[in-house]
Amino acid sequence: MKKDHGKESPRKPESRKTSGLKAQELEFFKKLLQDLRQRYARKVEDLAEEAFTPDAGGVSASPSHLGDVGFDYYSQDVSLDLLQSEREVLWEIDEALSRIANGTYGLCEECGEPIARERLELLPYTRYCIHCARKLESES
Repeated sequence: MKKDHGKESPRKPESRKTSGLKAQELEFFKKLLQDLRQRYARKVEDLAEEAFTPDAGGVSASPSHLGDVGFDYYSQDVSLDLLQSEREVLWEIDEALSRIANGTYGLCEECGEPIARERLELLPYTRYCIHCARKLESES
């Protein structure tokens, strides 16, 4: 019979969950993410050039009509919004590559369960399983 003298029994160290992805699959996702990163980095560079270069994307130094000025500012605003969005995806890709390096890639950051391979193939930089992503989306 085990005596309990009112003390908490020491907890077992939690076993580290794995995504179930094999080394070959992790290498596949690493390459996929690196390729995706290159494409997004080029997009970010192109959008930055378009947004910040005078006379790019129709932004003229001397517009001939007030409507042209409004359109030019609107075009630049759209480019800046796209640039921000692309930079966020680039950051997510870098984070996914970090998760591969530290052994947590493919695990949901919300519930800790493995993310379905099909989901990773469609969105390789995802942090959440589909259930948690839906839950988080409905909460925001």
